Amino acid sequence: MSGCHRAVRRLLIALALTPALAQAHSFGKTYALPVPLWLYSYGAAAALVLSFMVAAWLLRAPPATLPVAVVAGDEPVPAGRGWRWWQALSLGGLLLALLAGFLGTRDPYRNFAMTWFWVIFCLGTTWLTALIGGGNGRANPWHLLACLLARLGWPWRDGIRRYPAWLGCWPALLLCMGLIWIELFGHVRPFSLSVMLLAYTLFTVAACAVFGARDWLRHGEVFSVILRLMGLMAVRREGRWRMPFSGLLAYRCRDLSELTFLLFLLAATSFDGLHESAPWVRLFWADLIDLARPWLTPPLISHYAMLLDAYLLWQTFWLLVSPFLYLLLYLGCMVLMKWLTASPLGVRELALRFAFSLLPIVLVYHVSHYLALLVSQGTQLLPLLSDPFGRGWNLLGTADWLRAPLTLEAGTIWHAQVGLIVAGHVVSVWVAHVEALRTFADTRLALRSQWPMLVLMVAFTTIGLWILAQPFSPGIGLRLLSA
Repeated sequence: MSGCHRAVRRLLIALALTPALAQAHSFGKTYALPVPLWLYSYGAAAALVLSFMVAAWLLRAPPATLPVAVVAGDEPVPAGRGWRWWQALSLGGLLLALLAGFLGTRDPYRNFAMTWFWVIFCLGTTWLTALIGGGNGRANPWHLLACLLARLGWPWRDGIRRYPAWLGCWPALLLCMGLIWIELFGHVRPFSLSVMLLAYTLFTVAACAVFGARDWLRHGEVFSVILRLMGLMAVRREGRWRMPFSGLLAYRCRDLSELTFLLFLLAATSFDGLHESAPWVRLFWADLIDLARPWLTPPLISHYAMLLDAYLLWQTFWLLVSPFLYLLLYLGCMVLMKWLTASPLGVRELALRFAFSLLPIVLVYHVSHYLALLVSQGTQLLPLLSDPFGRGWNLLGTADWLRAPLTLEAGTIWHAQVGLIVAGHVVSVWVAHVEALRTFADTRLALRSQWPMLVLMVAFTTIGLWILAQPFSPGIGLRLLSA
């Protein structure tokens, strides 16, 4: 490669990385892992194998009190004065976010809308629901809005047409894909966020009018579907306390659309970390551009705009296809499970029975990836409540509280991530083993059926740790420009 071509290549890479670096979940400086990553991976894999052996030793027969798993029903919207306050705060938060986006400052860090939606609602509500449940009835404003509309009667209660059974949760999956795409590539600012929230609110109202509030909330309203799945792991459901994660054994996946939705939650978090990593960026801006060089007339810099568009299409393609790649991998494990056990159950039935054993992994991936963001930006809610429009107000007297964002040490974040990843996979191994005992009844067959799942869990753990370790490596731009 000539010196001119090398310089152009470096310029393209540097320019292309500018937005990615600005949005990266960085820590400000490079953190060197105390031991090599492969040691963490080996240790995590060993912990999973050990937990598999312990589960096989302690659980030799399905618990006698364990009922047959059923499809989870919808939790009723809770009543009472305390709950109504929660619900009022939820709807009030949405309204204030809309007003702040339209009328407030364009600075995303000083505008209430950005912190409320992306951090408090998308992160905080999801994690709180996974802990204590009730997220739809307490903190999901679109769920509450649909329930209020249903009380008005026709058409929002029953809809003007029946929801097609074949649609399943595919509408929620498409909406979730759009949400993640906007978060990763939309360059959202307060005004555009309020436009998006208003459009989604109107769309939800219209969908409830067409299909009825109950069916749309169950299949199409993306946040209701997310929080319903997260609530299965909670210690409280339908007004009763229970063991953590026990709901994963009490309920089963509805259909392949819900399974694919679940896998997209896992794949999207992984992709969020992967798409900013040096190997991923280099794959397009170095390797693929080198392959395409014969078809690009010099000078290469003249194709910069086209290459940026191609890069966005490249990223979008892999984001949209990611859940189906995970689905193929998961179904492959089910095929092996069926072959190893000679089970009369079909692959689809096995896939649905073991689907919820992946939810702990979804949760810990989400928490470990966004923990630093919730700590640093979530604490800004107090000053933002006093000055939601960024106008210099101090309505509640909290405008000066926690003005300096809280930041965790990189080492603390890394070891918390490792602990979360391992713990989540251990819980998944345990849940899958109990489900295997219930499905196959024979201890030896149940143990044999879990070999593919154990390999899948080890692969998820290793890949997850590798992705999480990327922000602790030297900067992407410097590594590429030195190539």
